[in-house]
Amino acid sequence: MRKWISEHPFIWIVAVMLLLGLILSILSPYFLTAGNVSNLLKQVSILALLAAGQTLVILSAGIDLSVGSILALSAVLMGGMIKNAEMAPGLAILLGILIAGGVGACNGIVISKAKLPPFIVTLGTMGIARGLALVYTKGISFQISSKLLQFIGDGTILGLPFPIIVVIILYGILYLVLKKHVFGRNVYAIGDNEEAARLAGINVDRHKILIYTISGLCAGLAAVVMISRLSSAPPNVANGSELQAIAAVIIGGTSFTGGIGSIETTLIGAMIMTMMSNGLNILGVSSFWQQVFVGFITILAVWLDKLKSRR
Repeated sequence: MRKWISEHPFIWIVAVMLLLGLILSILSPYFLTAGNVSNLLKQVSILALLAAGQTLVILSAGIDLSVGSILALSAVLMGGMIKNAEMAPGLAILLGILIAGGVGACNGIVISKAKLPPFIVTLGTMGIARGLALVYTKGISFQISSKLLQFIGDGTILGLPFPIIVVIILYGILYLVLKKHVFGRNVYAIGDNEEAARLAGINVDRHKILIYTISGLCAGLAAVVMISRLSSAPPNVANGSELQAIAAVIIGGTSFTGGIGSIETTLIGAMIMTMMSNGLNILGVSSFWQQVFVGFITILAVWLDKLKSRR
């Protein structure tokens, strides 16, 4: 069974998602309603965007604990540029995404050049970015509104919510990069054995900087969707979302030790996490208990990953 799961990760993770959907639909008649399914697709988009960048990081045997705080910093900066500086929303969104990518690049530079553990560096960045978001806003949420943001948050294309279209495009690009491009092969090589990758001629430092930059850019994209859905930019937004993103990646079958995994299963992992949260909300389970549940699921996913990879 363990060998079959290792060889067919996409099949078994989809089976888990369908089983969860069946259980939740039995427990609540509201779960599979058209309105809830549409809401589910909008909810999963933010987590899926964060998990996309986190997948590359974990594949390279790293970790990024700062994605939630980078999202918050990017969101409040976008909100401030739109409301206070009266900047065009499109330009503010672009700058906010680039700033998020810049913070991610700083993570990569410190990790690769100073040879510090990713856990420590991104933990520090988590505090810095969240603190800067609070300093910039003085703890007050920016209320923002524009036609562009309304379309991003509530618009549809071919019947699909626009945020999920963004997710599909991003995951399609990353799938091709990881499967077809030399950069993707190098990411797997670094995660499998960094020293061997270095000896093989791979510029490990440059790749790490790019990997963490992509993670930051994904957090910036998630910030755009977040402020579009909320019509505001609160500095405490996405608090704890880094744990959910990591859980989605691990549930999706990516090995916590790096070198094994795929981007498409991460998307299913994000859907499973969102379905659980959505279902628990419908069933009236307290958000406090949901945090406890997410913590248990994360530990269970890492334990199952360890069992799966054991020789």
